[in-house]
Amino acid sequence: MHVFYRARLQAAAALASLSLLAGCGLLSDSGSEADQKIVVGTTSEPSTLDPAAAWDNSWELMRNVFQTLVSFPTGSTSPEPDAAESCTFTDRTSTAYRCTIKKGLKFSNGDQLDAEAVKYSIDRILTIKVKGGPVGLLGSLDRVETVGDDKVVFHLNKPDATFPFVLATPAMSLVAPSDYPKDQVRTDGKVTGSGPYLLDTYVPGDRAELVKNQNYKGFANRKNNAVTIRYFKGSAPMVSALQKNEIDATYRGLTAEEVVKLEDNKDENSKLQLIETVGADIRFLVFNPEDPAAGNPAVRRAIAQLVDRDALVAKVYQGTAEPLYSMVPKGIAGHTTSFFDNFGDPDTEKAKQILVKAGITEPVAMTFWFTTDRYGSSTAPEFDELKRQLEASGLFKITLKSAPWKTFQAGYTKGDYPVFGRGWFPDFPDPDNFIAPFVGKDTVTGMPYVKNEITQHLLPQSRRESDRGAVSKQFERAQKILVDDVRLLPLWQGKLYVAAGEDIGGGERALDPQTVMQMWELYRKASW
Repeated sequence: MHVFYRARLQAAAALASLSLLAGCGLLSDSGSEADQKIVVGTTSEPSTLDPAAAWDNSWELMRNVFQTLVSFPTGSTSPEPDAAESCTFTDRTSTAYRCTIKKGLKFSNGDQLDAEAVKYSIDRILTIKVKGGPVGLLGSLDRVETVGDDKVVFHLNKPDATFPFVLATPAMSLVAPSDYPKDQVRTDGKVTGSGPYLLDTYVPGDRAELVKNQNYKGFANRKNNAVTIRYFKGSAPMVSALQKNEIDATYRGLTAEEVVKLEDNKDENSKLQLIETVGADIRFLVFNPEDPAAGNPAVRRAIAQLVDRDALVAKVYQGTAEPLYSMVPKGIAGHTTSFFDNFGDPDTEKAKQILVKAGITEPVAMTFWFTTDRYGSSTAPEFDELKRQLEASGLFKITLKSAPWKTFQAGYTKGDYPVFGRGWFPDFPDPDNFIAPFVGKDTVTGMPYVKNEITQHLLPQSRRESDRGAVSKQFERAQKILVDDVRLLPLWQGKLYVAAGEDIGGGERALDPQTVMQMWELYRKASW
């Protein structure tokens, strides 16, 4: 884990210097805070403003307007105090985690951020229990205890060395009890937090306007005074806005073609820079076991035997992604190539044999779903290519359907989709986070996937180990189980790109280990 993140930082720092601007030397920070207003574009709009419901890219906004007890400052490979003064396990078995809260912290409505507020924030996640929401991260939590006004103890029902990493996720953001119902999600479009910024204005599908929180007490060194996040329906208008200087930077949603064009067309993009960061984000297919076709293991194995990841990456992503053969991506401890080891290269005859052995002799009709506005404009071409590959075998007849993220999310959590595409951006850089969210009664896919060997043996064993580099054996076995079931089919892992104007600094430091954008790192540079 430590080697992985260090490599990411080195890659980001090195590639940050390869900007596309010409004739421009090292620039200094602007001296006027009033000038430090940054506009960032993204195709990733929040699905919710309430942390109790968020286990998706809503975290992008939440990291910037809320605090967590511990967090990942830039350059950190493990959680460090944020709203907490200090946190530590109080026993050798990693079953009791105690935090002392900083004095004088307040929410934006003036309420005190104390131990009771921390307990309230975490307890409501367990009470509301949003399907497909962050309750799935708290499987090891038994209860939260307050000790006076400034101490909180998390009692775990089993050893869990990853629990501090869970507390560092934006899903564990601290909210003001007086503004957040204890038993339902807040839906008024407002935020009451204690983070680096205040949410001044939020217009769904359009923009979020953030202003500096003057009462903030945390690790973030804010290099700008305000940030506007603009939400685009597609990447083309976002890139156009960047080229017209209507926005200062982009994050999430660039297509492979746009990345290549930004890299190659130096004249047209001479005033832009492109920063590449090694990514741990993955894409995969999810099969609904309740569907007649997708619920048949032979059908799933045949699809796994046919999918050509190399062709998919080459045609659709043009080098901005790489094939993925396990749910744990390259660069994370425990990564394997288990799907390739089991299925080898794409082979139509082997896929046909799998189906015939199961008594299937006619083309299998299936519907694949994807979202139109969550993972960028390349998603539709990706599913076109998957359809082409499967139908070229003569063994499948694929119908493609799509929906905006909120509709799509509601559909898959209700079990409406036979097969659907999902992306996963890590909660934290540990193999646990690429296995645990997808197995158990509550999963991020919205469908139970009960696998006792993983949930009752392999994960508990690994969570007793504080040295996270020493857990490869358990996760190699877990990945073998996932291959045997093919309930999830990994496709590719990506790279992350921040495109920005030549006058914008901080892009190489803006992504934390969860690949969440820390808006406070961006600033406008002054020319010579």
